[in-house]
Amino acid sequence: MKPRHDIYQTITAELAAAIDAGAGQWRMPWHHDGGTLMRPTSAVGRAYTGINRLVLWASAEAQGFQSGTWATYRQWTEVGAQVRRGETGTHVILWKKQERDEPTSADSDGEERSARFFARSFVVFNQSQVDGSPERTLASARPIGETAASAKLFLESVGVPVHYGPWDAYFRPDEDRVYMPDREAFDSDEGFISTLGHEIVHSTGSAQRLARETLRDYFKDRTIRAREELVAEIGASFLMADLGLGYSPRADHAAYVSSWLTALGNDTRAIFRAAAAAQAATDWIHAHAASALPIAA
Repeated sequence: MKPRHDIYQTITAELAAAIDAGAGQWRMPWHHDGGTLMRPTSAVGRAYTGINRLVLWASAEAQGFQSGTWATYRQWTEVGAQVRRGETGTHVILWKKQERDEPTSADSDGEERSARFFARSFVVFNQSQVDGSPERTLASARPIGETAASAKLFLESVGVPVHYGPWDAYFRPDEDRVYMPDREAFDSDEGFISTLGHEIVHSTGSAQRLARETLRDYFKDRTIRAREELVAEIGASFLMADLGLGYSPRADHAAYVSSWLTALGNDTRAIFRAAAAAQAATDWIHAHAASALPIAA
């Protein structure tokens, strides 16, 4: 009998390889230049989120793709395109709701998440891997803000106080306040905004917001601390991509790389949980931002 495909192990292995490849330069799969490639969409314009966003970033980076549009073989065929012979696709995840009286097939390409949901994997191909794709499939969502100034206003408007001054960047749960160095402490606007985004993502884990256990137990264990930092790193990267700004490696986070690799190696679902938590944090920030930034025309 053919063994059941373990999508968790497959994707974790791919991301662990991407992390390992970039560890020497502190460059992770979620570092990017802010281009449309980092806001992946389907051929019909639906945005990929969470773990799928991270997987597609890593795949595009590894294979040198220049498009942010992805679709299954059948979807490309339906728009008049053809996947080239010999191309290898990328696995993505779709959570499917299961009815109470519908048993989970033992040989399905999925695995129960709970009594009501299970994950199924699908193979998608980048637009760079097909011939004859219509020009309109190139379109992807434009960033919600294109300047550091508007991005700063956006992040400051979510309701978490930000206090600037001569100190390191951190979030204090007991004060429910983000502390940030002044702009002059950073080499670039992107570095300043990405650090602010990182700390705002941390703040979403507070008890009055998303009540994230990794923030609550941050100082109890080094592994837990690394998991929370991974959430903040990926969440900040999602935000920067949405804002159309690049997300560059931070040397001060190099110490976490070995912890991330250990977590991924020992727990095939660690990256799924981190990406899901990062997506939840990003969604919360978008939902609570009072300074709504218009989509660029």
